[in-house]
Amino acid sequence: MSNEAPAPMHYWQPPERPEWLSAFLKETQAWDANAVAPLQADEMIATAQRRTGLTDFGPDYWREPFEILVRSAEEEADMHLFGRLWTRQELILFLETRLKIEAEYKAHPEIEDEVIDQPVFITGLPRSGTSILFELLAQDKQFMAPANWEFLLPCPPPEATTYRTDPRVPRAHDLITQPGRVAPTFRSMHEMGAWIPNECAVAWRMTFRSPHLAAAFQAPTFATWLFSADQTPMYADYKRLLKLLQWKNPRERWLLKSPEHQSFLPTLFKVFPDAEVVMTHRDPVRAQGSVINLLGTFYWMRSDKPFDAQAYEQLLTPEGTAARLDQVIDWIEGGAVPADRVIHSRYADLVDAPVQTLESLYEKLGLPFTEQARGAVEAYLSGKPRHKFGAHHYTVDQADHTRALFSRYQSYFDVPSEA
Repeated sequence: MSNEAPAPMHYWQPPERPEWLSAFLKETQAWDANAVAPLQADEMIATAQRRTGLTDFGPDYWREPFEILVRSAEEEADMHLFGRLWTRQELILFLETRLKIEAEYKAHPEIEDEVIDQPVFITGLPRSGTSILFELLAQDKQFMAPANWEFLLPCPPPEATTYRTDPRVPRAHDLITQPGRVAPTFRSMHEMGAWIPNECAVAWRMTFRSPHLAAAFQAPTFATWLFSADQTPMYADYKRLLKLLQWKNPRERWLLKSPEHQSFLPTLFKVFPDAEVVMTHRDPVRAQGSVINLLGTFYWMRSDKPFDAQAYEQLLTPEGTAARLDQVIDWIEGGAVPADRVIHSRYADLVDAPVQTLESLYEKLGLPFTEQARGAVEAYLSGKPRHKFGAHHYTVDQADHTRALFSRYQSYFDVPSEA
């Protein structure tokens, strides 16, 4: 290890663009991108209302972040034409979905009576094994994880009889897998598909308070607002969505996941007081390098603007990550979150002995690890070799200064350092 100060975080290099996108950008470089793909809040709101024939978005706590997001994206993200077209399409889709959800609740107020009973949330550092743990637990029939497609296109509410054959799935799959076609290296970072269970933060995008939106393009004004905002409305909105999804397609017990929950644990327990939280733990130095590569790739999908990690200090720097991890410890020790409802799982254990790690996790949850679950997990693992879509390569800052920032976290949760 070196005793030098941490290296600057501008070392990230963009991947090569696919031929089709390079050709599109070259062919349209003389176009007026702002005129072809306008990003104006009022105009997109009116477009969503016109396309759906609906006008009621419900409580207006979504409006301020939406306007800040659009203005920040317009003024700071410096998106190319494809990036603007993609962003406009997504934002209008989120607006339309808000309108449709509100219309469903107006037509069927009994949806509010649905109960979200003892959901299990998985969280932890990004790139700390939350996704693979989520996918493994989702093999157990006593859980129900939301499929990617129903988060994206939840209206009309899915029905049990047609859930596996819903005609929306092909469109959703095409939209969900688009990042891998825009930046093929993304496939080695995160597997995507209509039936793969996805993160809560994907659904949060409809509230315009989701950290996933801050990761889509370089809009630091929006990111700054987001990280200081009260996220109670976001969680309350999410609970309404889960009620809608289980209304005609009952779920025994929701299995949910997002690394971002780690930053909002007191709010999570306020809205879901009977929740169980499983927190994954991995060497934060290793995870940090992976996050930087992931977000740099996300930004590169929509813009030629050089990646400025320092503009996202709270999210990307080791100091910001260490502060968030220390905050979790403070919440646990201070009683801001119920320590007995937070269960801990080490990434290293899951990689080395996945089935045994799950057995231990089930015991802590007080749930049976059934033969069905064991067989399904073993079958899933045998069909999902590591690096199925290529190895995810990234740079890791191993300076002593960086390692020291995480000493409290690694000691508290007994997290081993990785080579």
